[in-house]
Amino acid sequence: MLNIQSYGSSSEDENDDIVKENSNENLLIHLKPVDPNLSVAKTMQICAAPVVMPTNNDDTRVLLPPNQELMHNPKYEELFAPTFGPENPFQTQQMKANRNMLSGYVEKAHISEFQFENQRRTFTSYGYAMDPSTDVDTGSNDAVVVSAMVAPPPETEGKTVFESIKKRPLDKKKRNKNDNPEDINGFLGPWGGYEGERRVMKPEGDEAKELEEILAKRQKRGKVDDDKPLEEKSIIHIDKATDYQGRSWIEAPRSETQLRSDTPPDKCFLPKAHIHTWKGHTKGVAAVRWFPTTAHLMLSAGMDCRVKIWEVYGGRRCVRTYFGHRQAVRDVNFNNSGDHFLSAAYDRYIKLWDTETGACVSRFTSRKVPYCAKFNPDPDKQHLFVAGTSDKKIICWDTRSGEIVQEYDRHLGAVNTITFVDENRRFVTTSDDKSLRVWEWDIPVDMKYIADPSMHSLPAVTVSPNGKWLACQSMDNKVIVFSALNRFKMNRKKTFTGHMVAGYACSVDYSPDMSYLVSGDADGKCYIWDWKTTKLYKKWKAHDGVCISALWHPHEPSRLLTAGWDGVIKYWD
Repeated sequence: MLNIQSYGSSSEDENDDIVKENSNENLLIHLKPVDPNLSVAKTMQICAAPVVMPTNNDDTRVLLPPNQELMHNPKYEELFAPTFGPENPFQTQQMKANRNMLSGYVEKAHISEFQFENQRRTFTSYGYAMDPSTDVDTGSNDAVVVSAMVAPPPETEGKTVFESIKKRPLDKKKRNKNDNPEDINGFLGPWGGYEGERRVMKPEGDEAKELEEILAKRQKRGKVDDDKPLEEKSIIHIDKATDYQGRSWIEAPRSETQLRSDTPPDKCFLPKAHIHTWKGHTKGVAAVRWFPTTAHLMLSAGMDCRVKIWEVYGGRRCVRTYFGHRQAVRDVNFNNSGDHFLSAAYDRYIKLWDTETGACVSRFTSRKVPYCAKFNPDPDKQHLFVAGTSDKKIICWDTRSGEIVQEYDRHLGAVNTITFVDENRRFVTTSDDKSLRVWEWDIPVDMKYIADPSMHSLPAVTVSPNGKWLACQSMDNKVIVFSALNRFKMNRKKTFTGHMVAGYACSVDYSPDMSYLVSGDADGKCYIWDWKTTKLYKKWKAHDGVCISALWHPHEPSRLLTAGWDGVIKYWD
């Protein structure tokens, strides 16, 4: 401050800059006059920061995290600096090693695609290849990698597959050549082959005899009497086949007067209780059918190769069992009078039985599995029946002669159902080809073909009591409805859903007054819908296995029959 005071009393020029430096305190003071008109101008700028000189001892290297893309060109000291942080005491030497993949460190090697493929094929063919990690020009033996599995052939002489070697014995063969295209009959081209070459090698002598014996045994083993039909028989389970007046057991009981009525019940009701169970089949039940017109008897086809007929009224006994199939019975159907019925089984036989006596009248086979068999309902055509088989055909047999009289061969998959419509002048068939075809009787060309990309297979079809509708069980867990007259158009408004039947041919049935539709499902439940509104009215657990069939009694307002793969048949009211 003394210097400042002495500034005012000095005799030097006022416009000169005065810079005084105090070496003891390192204080710089600059005093400049701001306005030349003023006699004395005082301005101070003070910098109190000490002078610090860099020592250049700091580590200026940049931390480079491992496995990270470098965005600049690092120095050697930065790239190979030790890893920061303490060392993990639990790491093994293998874990400490630098790795860029699970098994270790892989370094990229640049080699032409041709050379790589050449060496790979040479190693595969000859058992050796050039070692890419050594210099081939040195000529040392270390430059070759030899396989321990394959010894290199002597004629290769260290050459690759790309280089020509001495001719092998097969290369010395002469080829049959005729490349003249004008010689039409003798032209060989690249198919000439070698001279003396045998294209078909046939065993001779003892070897041929052994092979013939093996083939004969195999063919014999495959034919385990399958071609011979099983001897048919039947067992009656009741004491007397006739009553005290000599009436046969096949006749309807006199006490049930409603069975002789031609009109259905006026009003049907939903069943509420389980009233009876028929047990007799040792395996699942595949199909059940009412006795025609009266429905006082019920026929069942089982997977235990047996067909049984049961009483619906009275003691509800099993009346007779029919034995005649080697494999599971797929379908059964009565004729109009009920005195005969057909049984179709997986042993490829369809058999005609006398219902009352239990005798097998005749048997039919086309060497294919019949999936369904049904009589023509016309009274004058009761000697004809049609069967859908696994080889996509519908075959019509005459029971009088036992011969095939007609074949309907237009489907592209196994035929599942046959349903007669339009006063039996036509019939409708469904197949695994997801189509529905309508046929005129005795004309082997379908008059109507219904197939839609949204359609699924229809394994069960039932015609309504009034003959106007076809209810079809669809494999997409729906019941769809087609009109059974004229155009056979699908009714989009009538679709019944809620059950699960995908993969199973669960049958559908109508109540006699057409107010309800009933169906089983794969979980063993029974479903009842309202026909008009398609609303689900009732469902209940009916069977332990698949409920494959549900039939409404044609003369009872609330009686329902269900059959399942648990081997039992149940009656509901």
